Amino acid sequence: MCCAFLMLVVLGPRIVNIFWWIFQPLRWQAAFSDLFGGGLWWIWPVLGIIFLPWTTLMWVIVSPGGVIGWDWFWIALMVVADLASYTSSVGRKRIPGYEGY
Repeated sequence: MCCAFLMLVVLGPRIVNIFWWIFQPLRWQAAFSDLFGGGLWWIWPVLGIIFLPWTTLMWVIVSPGGVIGWDWFWIALMVVADLASYTSSVGRKRIPGYEGY
């Protein structure tokens, strides 16, 4: 059960990003075409889906109206969530009182 939940947390935002990109490609193009020039706009969402899926998801949600005010808070919160997903692994051996495998 724990492994199924872990897979949902790890793959969930990536799957949502991919399906959303398939069904609303114009929203994704609008969200990323202004970043660092418009020629290769698709490279940023691909890198985002691979490395920062929660941040990419939030960027697509808030960017069509322009990223202003509280939008930066939500993006920063998702950056923290992505970083926490990479750094928060706790091994079983580090849990006090846990003897088995």
